[in-house]
Amino acid sequence: MKRIVPALLAMTLLGTSGAAMAQAWSRLADTSLARQEIYPTVLDGKIYVAGGILTAAPGFTDLFESYDAATDRWTRLAPLPEGRHHIALAAAGGRIYGIGGFSGAIPDWRAHASVFVYDPKSGRWSNGPSLPQARAEGVVATSGDRIYFIGGRIPTSAGARHIGEHADTSRAEALDVRSGRWERIADAPSARNSAAGAVIGDKIYVVGGRQMVAQADGRSRPVNVATLEVYDPATNRWETRAPMPLAQGGLAAAAHGGKLYVFGGEQFVPQAKVFGESWVYDPALDRWSALPAMATPRHGHGAAVVGQRIYLMGGGERVGVAASAVHEALAMPVR
Repeated sequence: MKRIVPALLAMTLLGTSGAAMAQAWSRLADTSLARQEIYPTVLDGKIYVAGGILTAAPGFTDLFESYDAATDRWTRLAPLPEGRHHIALAAAGGRIYGIGGFSGAIPDWRAHASVFVYDPKSGRWSNGPSLPQARAEGVVATSGDRIYFIGGRIPTSAGARHIGEHADTSRAEALDVRSGRWERIADAPSARNSAAGAVIGDKIYVVGGRQMVAQADGRSRPVNVATLEVYDPATNRWETRAPMPLAQGGLAAAAHGGKLYVFGGEQFVPQAKVFGESWVYDPALDRWSALPAMATPRHGHGAAVVGQRIYLMGGGERVGVAASAVHEALAMPVR
C-alpha cells in the first residue's frame, strides 16, 4: 500500500507557488539495500542504481538493481564487476555506463578510472573505455551520443588511498560512445565535488556541491556552494546563472518539463545538518522557487524521472555515513 506524505508547502522567492500546492510526496517500495552516494540513470522507462556506501562492513557494495515504476518493484541484476561507491551511471546507445567512483570504506577511499558497461539484453557487464584520470564525486550527464563527466575529486598522488589524498577539480571530459574515446572539453568555472546536474535541452546544468576550504585552524573542511553553471556542448562554453537560494552539497537533481529540480543534501560547516529543502529553477527566467520539502530529508541520494514523477532513492538521513533505503516520489503537475 502506497501512502501519501502530506506536503510541506514552502514559500517561493516571490510568493506561494500554485504548482507546489498541487504537489505531494508519496512513499514507494524501499530499495533492496540501504545505501548512499548513488548516481542513478534511466533507460527504457526503468531506473538503474549501482554500488553505494553501506553503514556496516565492508562499507560499500557491488549491488546493481533496477526499479520498475509501473509495478513499484526493485529487481536485483548482475552485480558490478567490482564494488564501488560514488560510481556514476549514464545511459547511452541502449547501454548503461558505470563511470569512475571510489572503492574502500571511509576514510580509506581510492578513486578509479574504470568504466563498466552493462547490456540490458545480455544482462552482462563488460569493460569500457577508462577515464583519462581516476575520478569520483563528479557530475555525469548524457547529451546525444556523448557522456560528460564534470568536476569531482581526483587523486593528489599516485596510489592515493585516503579520502584526504584527493582534491576538487574543475576538469571536464566527454566520452563519444560511438568511437569509445574520451575528449577534454572546457573546464568548468568552479572546482567542486558532490554537486548535482541534469540536461535541459542540449545544455548541462551543474549545481550546488562543496569545496575543500582551509579554515582558521589550518584544517581544510568541506564548505557548500550554491553556484549554478551551465555548459553548452555546441559552443564548448560555460556560463554562470543565478545561484541556489541555499548552498547544498550532496544533493540530487533532475530535469522535468524544461526546468531543473534539486533536492536535499548535507552541510558540515558552520554546523552539521541534513537538508530537506527542495527547489526548482526556471532557465527562461533565471529564477529559483521553493518546492514541497522532502518527506525524508537526505543526502547522497539519487534522483531520476519517469513519466510525471521525480523519484528519490537511498541516501543518508544523518550527516556522514548513515545509509537509507527510503524511496519516495514527487508528482509533477500536469500541464
